[in-house]
This record gives sequence, structure tokens and C-alpha cells, in this order.
Amino acid sequence: MKYAVLAPVAANTTADPEWISGFARHAEGCGFESIVVVEHAVVMSGYSSVYPYDKSGKMELKDDCDIPDPLDLLAFLAGRTDRIGLATGVLVLPNHHPVVLAKRLATVDALSGGRLRLCVGMGWMKEEIEACGADFASRGRRANEQIQVLRALWADRSAAGVGFHGEFFDFDGAMCYPKPVQPNGVPIHIGGHSVAAARRAGRYGDGLQPLGVVGDELRKLVEVMRTEAERAGRDPDALALTLGHLVSRVTPEKAESLAALGANRILLSPTPTSDLGAAKDELSACAERLGLTSHAQR
Repeated sequence: MKYAVLAPVAANTTADPEWISGFARHAEGCGFESIVVVEHAVVMSGYSSVYPYDKSGKMELKDDCDIPDPLDLLAFLAGRTDRIGLATGVLVLPNHHPVVLAKRLATVDALSGGRLRLCVGMGWMKEEIEACGADFASRGRRANEQIQVLRALWADRSAAGVGFHGEFFDFDGAMCYPKPVQPNGVPIHIGGHSVAAARRAGRYGDGLQPLGVVGDELRKLVEVMRTEAERAGRDPDALALTLGHLVSRVTPEKAESLAALGANRILLSPTPTSDLGAAKDELSACAERLGLTSHAQR
């Protein structure tokens, strides 16, 4: 089992260079597999869109909370750490043009020595996506093309460059360098709670990160992902499943129960606090419970 830790954006500290550096370095020292950062390009004051992961319909973050650009933040953390994985969870894919995004992702992966993992979502805040220039209703179809564009640009090494001709993106002769260090490009996981997200993971992704889904609903999404992978001629056993838990409450027994559902990574959410010492203590206690600390020190 791999254990990732979410950067505590709700603590309003992820744009503080010393705070987030100390947090990331401590997570690395404790043996956590990766650090994961979130994205909102903008948060619209008084948004009317419904946040699907809380009964209130509103997210826990304040409208004016510091939410650094995820790729810039990961590039910064790459220079402050040595080996911990660097991941988004999630990057709002409709906010990005895939040709520009391919270059940014490949650059971070190359400069970090192949440590990048991408988890993308379609986004729920209509106002944000429209402010970034994309159509909210067609964002799913657009995302399918975006993922294909990313993979095509990373894979191509021909003298003529690569072309793509779709509904949303059209070009010929594109050459995108540097390439990602990872042989198959940056892994792309799909985040979300819908059947459409599970289908997208099966057809195009390297894994699924269901958000706010448990029980039979979770099992259904996993089955949809696997079925779609088989239909697309892909190996369903090669697809990862990332499930969530709390840093303060996870135990080896709970990890085993998530593994029984097919998880091979657990994304742990820490208690939001601006007290770096308290945040480090919570990570240390969690690593000790899970046996990560002794492993990291070998």
C-alpha cells in the first residue's frame, strides 16, 4: 500500500514557502509516498454552483484562501525535496489548454527526476471554468481529447512532429520537448464521483481517485472502470485505485479494509492547522502507526 498526504490548503499555509517546504520535507522523511496539492484557478465570490462533496453545497475553503497554482507549487517542492512523489489531486482539467499543459507537466517531471503524478477532475464550479474560457456543458468530451493530446505530445519523437484532429483541438507537426522522464509519460489518474469519471479512467487513465464515494457506489465505479478498460483493449489490473482517509484516524486495519476494495494508494487528509509543529507531529504519529517511519529510515 502507498500512502500519500494532502497538502493542508484549508490551513491557508500552502503559499508560505517555509511552512509548505517544512511540511513536505517532513512527509518525505516520514516515508509517505507522495504529497498531493489541489487546484482552483479562481474561486468566484458568491458562487451558485453546488459543491458535491458536502451537504451544505459549499466547500470548506474560504473564498479568499491561498490556493497556489498546483504545478508551480510542485515545481517549487521538487527543489525542496529529494524523492517524495509530487501529485495533483485534483487539477481542474477544463481550465487548461492541453498543448501548454503538456509542456508544463513534462518540464516538472523532467526536472524532478520523474516524480510527477497527475490526477485530473472535470470541475464542479461552473463560474470558474467559464472564467477560464471553457464551456461547462462540454467539458467531459473536451477532457477526453485533452488526455489524448497530452499522451500524443509526450509519446511522439518523430522528425515531423505529431498531429491531432478532434472536436476541440486541431494541429499538425507539433514537437514538444523535453519529454517526461517516466517512459509512458506522466501518469494520469481521474478524480471524481460519477460513472463518467470511472469510464474515463478505464478508457484513457492510469487510475481512478473516487471522491466522496463509499460502499456499493464505490464498487460500482471500480467495476465500470475495469469494464471500460477491457472494452478498450487495456489491462484493468494495471489501473490504480486511490481512496481517501484522515491522517488522524487511519490505522493498519482500516488500510487493509481499503485494500480489500482494490485500493493500492490511500490519500490521507491532515487536520488543517497553521501550527507547523502540530502538523509534523500528526504526520509522525500516523507514520508510526502505519510502520512507515522505520521503513523510511532503512
